[in-house]
Amino acid sequence: MTPRRVAILISGGGSNMVALVESMTGDHPARPVLVLSNRPDAAGLEKARRLGVPTAVTDHRRHRKDRAAFEAEMNAALDAAAPDILCFAGFMRILTPGFTRRWAGRMLNIHPSLLPRHRGLDTHARALAAGDSEHGCTVHEVTAELDGGPILGQARVPVRPGDTPQSLAARVLEMEHRLYPAVLRRFAAGDRTPVHLP
Repeated sequence: MTPRRVAILISGGGSNMVALVESMTGDHPARPVLVLSNRPDAAGLEKARRLGVPTAVTDHRRHRKDRAAFEAEMNAALDAAAPDILCFAGFMRILTPGFTRRWAGRMLNIHPSLLPRHRGLDTHARALAAGDSEHGCTVHEVTAELDGGPILGQARVPVRPGDTPQSLAARVLEMEHRLYPAVLRRFAAGDRTPVHLP
């Protein structure tokens, strides 16, 4: 079977991107073909180059409030790489319904909470403020609803006495690096059965 082509979208350091790229070897049913960032200064771009993955930048700041123009440029870069799957890995832009319709059923995202709890930003601080006994991360399909697509995997961590948003974030990130590659492997093989890590 021909490996599925994966484009990974980032905005920052790209640690989840690195975990995904490093997992796509051997008998893995997918291969990375592009790392795309909306920020030209994203540290993940250099990491991708060192890993031998082609990169592209679609700078959202050049389009000001014209999201349609931004997404048209992004689609052009993606079309050139012809991906089968898009993996959002810390990509910090909200997408329009037009973009999500175009790539429907082919987009994955990782979110640092146990969805449907704590959609949006500042999830670690909000989990602590809510008195949650456990926290974690979720991989889900991307739809027009923010952090609302079908759940494809979750990993859990206990909330410990004395945790800060930073300490909790660090433990969740370790689990993200395990969960996202596991979900991508299964998804690329055509299996949408959710992955659950303790």
